[in-house]
Amino acid sequence: MLSFSFNKYTLLNLHGLLANNLLSNPQAEGRLRFIEVGIQGSSFQPLAIPQLIDECVEQILNTAQAIKDPFEQSFFVMVQLPYLQPFDDVNKRVSRLAANIPLIKANLIPLTFLDVSKDLYTQATLGVYELNRIELLRNVYLWAYERSAERYAAAQQSLGAPDPFRLKHREALREIVGTVVRSLYHREETFKFLEKWSAENIPADEQESFLEVAEDEILALHEGNFARYKIRPSEFDAWRKVWG
Repeated sequence: MLSFSFNKYTLLNLHGLLANNLLSNPQAEGRLRFIEVGIQGSSFQPLAIPQLIDECVEQILNTAQAIKDPFEQSFFVMVQLPYLQPFDDVNKRVSRLAANIPLIKANLIPLTFLDVSKDLYTQATLGVYELNRIELLRNVYLWAYERSAERYAAAQQSLGAPDPFRLKHREALREIVGTVVRSLYHREETFKFLEKWSAENIPADEQESFLEVAEDEILALHEGNFARYKIRPSEFDAWRKVWG
């Protein structure tokens, strides 16, 4: 389970990242607003008293944490944060990204708005601002999530499923490949080392498979993938000369 959640620290830092170099006042990045703001194309006037803004943020976060359903929690944040406008700017972007926190924590497909019409999204948020109506924004949310799920499924199919055995032993594989390279083992030394290391560290019923995977990893090592084993360029270059 991921450790981040709906708290003030997460929200402020999320804004700080998204608003970086976008605001006229750099000190406003990652800070609740102290100024009055308006909504372009709307007569809606967000709350302007800093103390009340801070209290409302706390109330939104506490309510969000109390909601158990991840989709309800996600939509709640996407509605409430832009309505409050807790920051000088970039509020809608913060709300859309924050709406993914409960989805990711629940191991659900994240929500994207790549195919959502900007005008439609604007009209949906204006419905919340001016009429306190969430129906259009709810429909936009559902449509966007369906599209996100379709995109995710297509991407997952093209990438294929990860090898569960490699995932289970990824730390051991990283360690053993790194050791081979840093120790400057040549081919014969490498295979002897793999057998010895596997016998000492891998369950007996998995040793044969582990040896095959480890050998494949080492034989497939090249200048474009050695970094994932935490190997330095100088270490890889020295090993490659020995390996031949």
